[in-house]
Amino acid sequence: MTVHDLPAPEVPVANAIRRVLVVDDSRAQRRLTASTLARLGFEVIEAATGEDALSIAARTDVDMVLSDWMMPGMDGLELCRRFRSLPRDRYGYFILLTSKNDKGAVAQGLDVGADDFVTKPVNGEELRARIAAGDRILRMERELSEKNRLISATLEEISTLYDSLDRDLIEARKMQQALVRDRVRDFGGVRVSLMLKPAGHVGGDLVGMFDAGAGHAGVYAIDVSGHGVASALLTARLAGYLSQGPGARNLALVEDGDGGYRPRAPAEVAALLNQLMLSEVKSDLYFTMNLALVEIATGRVEVAQCGHPNPAVIEPGGRVRFHGSGGMPIGLMSDASYENWTLTLAPGERLALYSDGFTECRNAQGDELEESGFARMLARNAALLTEDLFEALIWDLDDFASGQALPDDLSCAVIDYRAAGPS
Repeated sequence: MTVHDLPAPEVPVANAIRRVLVVDDSRAQRRLTASTLARLGFEVIEAATGEDALSIAARTDVDMVLSDWMMPGMDGLELCRRFRSLPRDRYGYFILLTSKNDKGAVAQGLDVGADDFVTKPVNGEELRARIAAGDRILRMERELSEKNRLISATLEEISTLYDSLDRDLIEARKMQQALVRDRVRDFGGVRVSLMLKPAGHVGGDLVGMFDAGAGHAGVYAIDVSGHGVASALLTARLAGYLSQGPGARNLALVEDGDGGYRPRAPAEVAALLNQLMLSEVKSDLYFTMNLALVEIATGRVEVAQCGHPNPAVIEPGGRVRFHGSGGMPIGLMSDASYENWTLTLAPGERLALYSDGFTECRNAQGDELEESGFARMLARNAALLTEDLFEALIWDLDDFASGQALPDDLSCAVIDYRAAGPS
C-alpha cells in the first residue's frame, strides 16, 4: 500500500475526528499511513492485528478506525463487526482499505457496519476527502446527541416541575372543593343540594347557598370563562362575595336596621358584581350566573339570570320545564343591565341551576346534548333523591359522550321545595 500526493496542512481537517486507530499487519504500510495522518493533525494509534485493535478500541475512545481488509487472523470485516458490538457512548466511523472493488464486496462490508471504503493503492486526496466526509457525519451525529441530551435534561426538568405543579393543583382542588362546605342544607321547607365536578384539577364553576334572612334562602350557580388556575382563583374571590355570614361580608345581604339583615334583589347583586369585576378585579375573565332568592313560606323564587343556562323545574311526575330570558354575562360591559324574573314552586317541585357543561356536552358524532336532551335525562331520573340524581346525571352524560373525557366543568344546585316548615 502506498500513500501519495497527500498535503500536510498545519491545522486538522476535522473537528469531530481527533483520534484515529490504524490497523494493518504490514508495519511499513501502517507507519506510512500513521505518519500521514499525524501530519494532518490527528492523534494516531497503531495496531498490527485485529485482536490488538479490538482490545485498544474497548479501552480507548477512538473516533475513527482505518483498517486493512485482508489480515491474518481477524480480518477487517470481523473487526468491523465486533467493533460495532462494543458498548460505546459515541459512534465510531469505520473505513476499510481494500483492493476489492466489486459490488458484492462493498455490500458485504456495508452489511457488517463499515461506513466507507478506500481502494488500494490509496490516493492521498481521496483519503483526505473520505476522512473529511466522515468528520461531517460524526459532527452531525454528535450535535444530534448533544441536542438529544439537552432535550432529555429539559424533559426531566419539565417532568419535575409538572410533578410539583400537579401536587399543587391537587391541593388547589381540595381548597376549591372546600369552597362548597355544605353540599346539602335544609332551610325548613326548602332543601338545597350542590354538585361540583371540575373537568381538570381545578375549574371555573361554583355553586353555593346562604341564609338570606327574613325567611329567604339564597342559591347561586356561577361559570367563569376559561378553565384552570385563573378561573379557579376568580371563583374563590366570588365565593367570598357571596359567602354565608353577616351582611357586610355578603353582597346579597343588607342590614335591616334592627341588627339583622335582609336580602338584596338578585338583579342588584348582579349589577354590583359587574361593577366590581370591571373596577377592581380588572381581568379578561367574565362569568355567567344564576342567582335565586327563594321565599321559603311561599315557594316564590326571584332569579337574576346573567348569561347562564335556563333553570329547569322538575315536577313530581317527571315533567321538566325551563324558565329564563338569557341575560348578559358579568364582567363584559360597564353599562350592562340586569333584571329579575320570578316563578313559584309547588310543593314537591325542584328547581335546578346547572352549568353549560351538561347541555354543551358532545357525543361521538359531535352533536350537543342541548336543553332537550338534558330535559330527557332529568325526566328519566326524576324519581331519585337529589344526591342520587346528581350521580345518575353524570353516568348518563358519560354514556352520551361514549366514554370520552368530559371537556367542561359540571355544576348544579337543586332547590327542593316541600312547603314551609319549622326553621
